[in-house]
Amino acid sequence: MTKLIVADDHPLFRNALINAISNTFITKATIEADCFEATCQALEQHPDADLLLLDLHMPGNCGFLGLIQLRKNFPTLPIVVISASDDPDVIRRVMNFGASAYIPKSAHPVEIGKALTAVMDGETWLPQNLQALFKPDPHNVADLDLAAKVAQLTNQQYKVLYFLTEGWLNKQIAYDLHISEATVKAHLTAIFRKLGVTNRTQVVIQAQRLQLEPPVDRAMAQHDPA
Repeated sequence: MTKLIVADDHPLFRNALINAISNTFITKATIEADCFEATCQALEQHPDADLLLLDLHMPGNCGFLGLIQLRKNFPTLPIVVISASDDPDVIRRVMNFGASAYIPKSAHPVEIGKALTAVMDGETWLPQNLQALFKPDPHNVADLDLAAKVAQLTNQQYKVLYFLTEGWLNKQIAYDLHISEATVKAHLTAIFRKLGVTNRTQVVIQAQRLQLEPPVDRAMAQHDPA
């Protein structure tokens, strides 16, 4: 039997997914998480978890960035990505960044069971209709190289990078993370070095390759400490 962590911010879908899994796949325990931070906490509290089902659009996940961070922190844990998207580029990147399977949210319960069984047997899995869309990309090496660079970031640097892609100023980042602007600048210097860039614009361009959507605009005054 398998211990699962199901990470999705929509309770109705999370419950439906758990029910679908229980009808086709034998589990000994299912732990739920509704945001990326809760997912990380669940993984730390349950180091014996066998499998993670991860929603890419979950709050705090920041698209591919969360997947890369989880792959870094839990290198042996099979991660199954659950998403409503059938974009071939999204699928390719998810698999390149270390997912063991990609399951559309529209998948039939029987198909979900097949996917989880395949992953637990050490295989990778994609729905048959998406296998035709998924083609090896000559830029695969570039994606893996970027993932390796991002994996070098500390958890605090991940947060700074995330806020940076959303257009936050240094003082906003400092206020939200309860650190000084000087510390933010130190984190930025480390991020530039690890990603091999020299300025904020280049960082954002690199980081946007890890997101499914453009950064969400936020009111500048919302996090303005002034």
